[in-house]
Amino acid sequence: MLIGIDDTDSDAGMCTTYLAALLADELKAFGTVDGFPYLIRLNPTVPYKTRGNAALGLSVSLFDETPETKREIITLVADKIHEYADLSCEKTNPGAVFIFSGSYNSLRRPLGAVFKKAVTDVIEIEEAAALLNQFEAEFPEDIFHFSLKNGRGLIGSLAACGAVLSGSRDSTFEYLAYRLPKNWGSCGGPPRFVDFESLISADRNTAPETWDTVDYDKKTKPFPVCVPRGNDPVLFGIRGESPEAVQKAAESVISEEIERFQIFQTNQGTDAHLIFTDSVLEMRPLHSYILEGTVCSKAETTEGGHDIFKLKDSGGALLECAAYEPTGNFRHVIRELIPGDKIRVYGSFKKETLNLEKIKILKLAGDFKLENPACSNCGKRMESAGGGQGFRCKKCKTTAADKIKTPVPRKIRAGYYEVPPSARRHLSKPLIRYSKEALEF
Repeated sequence: MLIGIDDTDSDAGMCTTYLAALLADELKAFGTVDGFPYLIRLNPTVPYKTRGNAALGLSVSLFDETPETKREIITLVADKIHEYADLSCEKTNPGAVFIFSGSYNSLRRPLGAVFKKAVTDVIEIEEAAALLNQFEAEFPEDIFHFSLKNGRGLIGSLAACGAVLSGSRDSTFEYLAYRLPKNWGSCGGPPRFVDFESLISADRNTAPETWDTVDYDKKTKPFPVCVPRGNDPVLFGIRGESPEAVQKAAESVISEEIERFQIFQTNQGTDAHLIFTDSVLEMRPLHSYILEGTVCSKAETTEGGHDIFKLKDSGGALLECAAYEPTGNFRHVIRELIPGDKIRVYGSFKKETLNLEKIKILKLAGDFKLENPACSNCGKRMESAGGGQGFRCKKCKTTAADKIKTPVPRKIRAGYYEVPPSARRHLSKPLIRYSKEALEF
């Protein structure tokens, strides 16, 4: 069977991954949990998300599929959602979907489409509810759902089932360690303790198989990206290419006592949210894109430290691109772009602006500065001979009509540039995951 769960967390606490980790243990009474639970990041631009917009999926090979077993499992999941979901939060609207094996073959394609759409597009509650009604009418003994409040979590629950059922061409893994419940911030517990030097050691011993454990881009000192700062149960999380890599890194971490840990298979770090387009006019708000174009204005730095420039697509349409203050040193690269540079941009489109996640400089334009010409005799710079009269050398009396263009060396070169780990979206693919061939020209 498949179980999809979503929307039990809130800005103030809880984490749906913790609920999935609990269920992965308790469902062993009914069967074998297949592989790793799925942690699926959905469209990062959706305005009604809670924090990371993640849905969770589990696959279980049951000892039996009797009606009694189905009822027990549904009751177990519903009870856990009631117990742990932060229902006091307006944005927390839990949902769970249960799909038994008899409907797998028929639902593989439609659920895979829901998964893809939930990552790249926007799905409304009404659409998810209509799909569930259709599926339940076709397979009344194999599909069930449970929801609270407005049930928005059913969207992610369907998507998580689609992810498990259809698999993924590219997936990564995350090891999540959880605090003892008495230590949760929402319970008034103490601040998290994770030894920072052990994180640096874990990072250096396992990179490039793991990433985004520590951000070395900070101006003052490295920053522990993998340690959250909210009230949720997560102590730390290690992301990487394989279960073995994240496990190895986590074993090096010195921290407070943990209650449990869980390794998840995930679509994090895959760029699954991005849509290729060659036209600004095709871009829609609340979607994320890859677009090639030509820089047509130098970046302007706003009062808040954000850097904004304009890009022109192949048809001449203009797009405003922004590198916001939290992207740190990435903004220095953006400030070096000049009109004529050919680049590829990656980011989320909101309020008529593309919020940059990374760029690839395809071709740099020549940069020049205008200078007074040099005297052909003595080599010194000439002086202006007066308005509209050109230039002359006082010593040699030589003259010239116009200023000359002098090439200016560029401080950047062709290639990829990305935001630092502390500013990276969950879904954005870090350059450390790119093959050497993909990075070369």
